[in-house]
Amino acid sequence: MSPDPDPLLARKTWRTVEPLHGMIYFAAEAHERYAELGLAERSGYFASRSAAMGQVDAEVVIATFFNFHPGVVRRSLAGVWDTTSTDEVLEARLAAADGALRRGLGPVVGSPEMARAAELARVAAEAACDRPEGRPLFAGHAALAWPDDPHLVLWQAQTLLREYRGDGHVAALCTAGLRGAEALVVHAASGDVQAAVLKASREWPDDEWMEAVDSVRSRGWLAAGDTLALSPSGAEHRQAVEDLTDALAAHPYTALGSEGCAELRALARPWSQAIVAAGMVGFRPPQ
Repeated sequence: MSPDPDPLLARKTWRTVEPLHGMIYFAAEAHERYAELGLAERSGYFASRSAAMGQVDAEVVIATFFNFHPGVVRRSLAGVWDTTSTDEVLEARLAAADGALRRGLGPVVGSPEMARAAELARVAAEAACDRPEGRPLFAGHAALAWPDDPHLVLWQAQTLLREYRGDGHVAALCTAGLRGAEALVVHAASGDVQAAVLKASREWPDDEWMEAVDSVRSRGWLAAGDTLALSPSGAEHRQAVEDLTDALAAHPYTALGSEGCAELRALARPWSQAIVAAGMVGFRPPQ
């Protein structure tokens, strides 16, 4: 087996394919399917993403999802598993992915190119299964049966790779001594996403958000002034976390190598661009 690929190449491969998974959090098909099970949007999100781990308590979801306010997780999951089951939620999620991808991509879902992309992504996802240690969200999804249709194989493979990377990112954040809201503050200060979007989407109250800002500032990671921006040491810290995340996420792409990664990126790029252009990924206000 070849050595792990350049972490930057692994990151680029993940990012290229990611919209094909990430659209499930915003697709109308998902909200409709969860509503049929009696779940509001927030409940549907937390239940559908955590269902692969079984009917776990809200505290497990708080720990594994990391940066959501604990209160919103507890409220959203209250009574969910009295209303529906993990099997029903997982079936609804897969059906929603099927409908959304067919809507966003059209006939390409049945193309030879889709079959090839699914093959490549599954190779990477199955390679990730060699190293499940410390990755609870990934491990839950890795235990699910594979679907038959190539576009759903691609979606599920990217789901595994996303959760594999996400679990590693949580480990990197914990290593850096950050808690959920503090990690969001650093993210906002990097300029990648507006603070208001991160704060609202994770539902942090004003007082707790400001406590997190003060905590990050006390470490010298924020620039002086009213604008939320990283100081030089903050930028160095941020880069160290991202570099560790990239390193922890590189292994699955070993099985593809540079050529396989390049092929998967070339195949998936126009599909991901189509999903983004259709407005199928993006922030939605809490419902």
